[in-house]
Amino acid sequence: MLIAGFPAGAWGTNCYLVAPAAGEECVIIDPGHQAAQGVEEALKKHRLKPVAVVLTHGHIDHVASVVPVCGANDVPAWIHPADRYMMSDPEKGLGRSIGMPLMGELSVGEPDDVRELADGAKLELAGLELTVAHAPGHTKGSVTFGLPEAADIPPVLFSGDLLFAGSIGRTDLPGGSMDDMLESLTRVVLPLDDTTVVLSGHGPQTTIGQERAANPYLRQAASGQEAPEASRRGM
Repeated sequence: MLIAGFPAGAWGTNCYLVAPAAGEECVIIDPGHQAAQGVEEALKKHRLKPVAVVLTHGHIDHVASVVPVCGANDVPAWIHPADRYMMSDPEKGLGRSIGMPLMGELSVGEPDDVRELADGAKLELAGLELTVAHAPGHTKGSVTFGLPEAADIPPVLFSGDLLFAGSIGRTDLPGGSMDDMLESLTRVVLPLDDTTVVLSGHGPQTTIGQERAANPYLRQAASGQEAPEASRRGM
């Protein structure tokens, strides 16, 4: 299994390329702000051929490079229908303007081929099986992508802005909800094995075991008791 990731753009959003091995087909996860060049470099470095872009949610820091990346590689983009509108109207998803100078650098809109994700779907792409879990809280259409355990790696969760190392995604933007976030953590995250590697939308990787022990929000979801206020992340 090959997973190549890098932080991109003004928000340091993690973009991932996932393939069975170097020299094979791959899936691109969350090509955000200024990610197109990093994607191109990773494709060349690992001799990969992309077959799809998949998106954990619709915030501009995760989708800003979808149009150029899909266009350059003639591949579809997958997104949950509840967040699809943000691809063409990113400011509506934030409840505010993100600024004209920054907007001038973005290719706002949908690629030619957009497909919609559903909870529980299994995407058979590039020789991989990605399991989709709808996980609202950060946005109404947030999802995670799970990879099963393989011979050389433990299970992997691409958590988007649901779960970070020591924190969770913010819930104060349009479509966000702390109640939904805690429900998603309970339903999607808590049942996972402690060995599951978490590759999130921002920051370093972690594991479910580490977060179960130390993340105040995950502990709150597990116990049902209110946790001390801690910083939350994401756009």
